Amino acid sequence: MANAETTPRDDVAAGPPGVAIIAANAVSKRFLSHEVLTRVSLAVHQREVLCVVGPSGSGKTTLLRCLALLEEPSEGHVTMNGVTIAAPRADAAVRRAARAVRPDIGMVFQHFNLWPHMSVLENIIEAPVRVKAMAKREAVDMAERLLAKVGLADKRDAYPMRLSGGQQQRVAIARALAMSPKVMLFDEPTSALVRHLAGEGMTMLVVTHEMHFARNVGSRLAFMDRGEIVEEAVPEQFFSSPRTERARRFLQQFED
Repeated sequence: MANAETTPRDDVAAGPPGVAIIAANAVSKRFLSHEVLTRVSLAVHQREVLCVVGPSGSGKTTLLRCLALLEEPSEGHVTMNGVTIAAPRADAAVRRAARAVRPDIGMVFQHFNLWPHMSVLENIIEAPVRVKAMAKREAVDMAERLLAKVGLADKRDAYPMRLSGGQQQRVAIARALAMSPKVMLFDEPTSALVRHLAGEGMTMLVVTHEMHFARNVGSRLAFMDRGEIVEEAVPEQFFSSPRTERARRFLQQFED
């Protein structure tokens, strides 16, 4: 874990070539007359940790929700391994593609969204049993291994309200990992476990306000402001010599 916390992932720092695991392609999103995203294009490649930073209200979470198939783009489309999985007024082929890949997209929400009426164990096994038709005994064994991985083996029968915020986040991560996703999407994570997953080579897109994480764990960084991708760069370049005035103003608030 120490290496993941302190060493940028230079092996994929420039964004590897080839088809993206998941990508937004000129995605715009409007809620009534308010445009939250404006022609955003962003791709995440295998084993990459792409960190998205920017001021509050810049559209970061909405972008994440579009990639997670929780919001339909108003314009543009989302692809996974080159196949369109979300588009405005999606046709039957796109809807079928979305259903097929949905288990491959893990999402950990900022507020975790655990089911309060289910125990920790039940939260983790629900999707593998219902979506993947995994045998319950197999799902329980897997859940217990994941709980050990996240340091919560003793909480399997606890309910979310009895857990701290950090513990709830680790349960949410275990629940997402239970589906063996090809990409993980994180909204403002705080758990050190995310750093550990980066060190293991998990493909991730991380919306974060923690500049230390973005600089030292991210392999690539995208800066968003007012619903647009303003800059993309490797972290060292972004933090040492941002190209735009908007990025420079954003970074000034983190200076000593």
